[in-house]
Amino acid sequence: MTTKNPLLILLLALGVFGIITTEMGIVGVLPQITQKFHVSTAEAGFLVSIFALVVAISGPFLTLLASSINRKVILLTAVLLFAISNLAYAYTTYFEIMLAFRILPALFHPVFFSVALVTAARLVPPEKSGQAVTQVFAGITVGFAFGVPLTSYLAETISLEAAFLFSAVVSLIAFVGILAWLPSMPVSEKMTYGKQLGILRNPRLWLQIASVVFIFAAMFSVYSYFAEYLGQVTQMSGSWISFMLMAFGVIMIAGNFLFGGMLQKSLTKTVAAYPLLYGAVYLIVYLAGPSFLWMTVVVFLWGIVHSGGLVVSQAWLMKEAKEAPEFGNSLFVSFSNLGITLGSYVGGWFISEWGVHQLIWSGVLFAGFAFLTIAAGIKGIGISGQADKQNAL
Repeated sequence: MTTKNPLLILLLALGVFGIITTEMGIVGVLPQITQKFHVSTAEAGFLVSIFALVVAISGPFLTLLASSINRKVILLTAVLLFAISNLAYAYTTYFEIMLAFRILPALFHPVFFSVALVTAARLVPPEKSGQAVTQVFAGITVGFAFGVPLTSYLAETISLEAAFLFSAVVSLIAFVGILAWLPSMPVSEKMTYGKQLGILRNPRLWLQIASVVFIFAAMFSVYSYFAEYLGQVTQMSGSWISFMLMAFGVIMIAGNFLFGGMLQKSLTKTVAAYPLLYGAVYLIVYLAGPSFLWMTVVVFLWGIVHSGGLVVSQAWLMKEAKEAPEFGNSLFVSFSNLGITLGSYVGGWFISEWGVHQLIWSGVLFAGFAFLTIAAGIKGIGISGQADKQNAL
């Protein structure tokens, strides 16, 4: 089925934007949450980690179970739950309720992504499917560029409730648009569970999964506390933090294209160099942290490198998941969120034990682990390639 209505692709991208804003917007409002609910920074960080943990645990299984359900039904259910959850964030006075409503939308997070990408490809002629998928993925970058900082800005200048209501409205617009214009999309062809699960027998895939976990742990052990770091170490005001979040997100757009081009030239070299590059950036962030002037510059470098983690780790994992790309993407979503969970938890522990400035070393630690697993994966691929050549002879 194809359609000439470009609004449908935009609505899917808007849904992705709403989901990213809901998931990561919490990062920019952690200071306000700690004040409203009278919890510590580490406790507020559970709002990031619990969401990611649920995605990590449920993602592949729910994606498999949902593979036979009408795609329109899945998309509508997901965006509606995100809207309802944001309403709960806005009006609850209990931290426990907020935690509970981080779990519900997280269950549908990986399913929405996988279905939205498949739907986008089906809505256009085959030769334009790649472009349509790219447009839907743009919702992720725009969410980081504008959704997260706008959430922070609204919380700082109006109220925390206004910030969450913004996210609710975005999801409701996507819900109404999908309901009104997306046709029913029952599944006509379904890949068997056994064939999809078969890729898990590949030991190299598990090394690459470990690499994804550590890359995202390196990214989010520090980024999860971005606002706290700039507020306490750099002594930035809430308005400046909002601006830095937006600058960070905008520069991520350029970073996506930069690392995408590098991957086209050499996937292996780019993947191997990435954790070393991120570790070096963290050392710069550590040194520049107390300086207001230097941090306003370093945030741009940080944002460029941070954005590469998404495309680098996804390309590395999909190298061994080509036989079941949809299930492979669900594994990527799941284990990347496991990395976010691990990173945000360990980052919170570093803050509790040694203070916000020492948070940077948690990122350096995970970057080191990522490099080791990537190196092992490259060696494994090399050995496998030699064995394949010998068998062919």
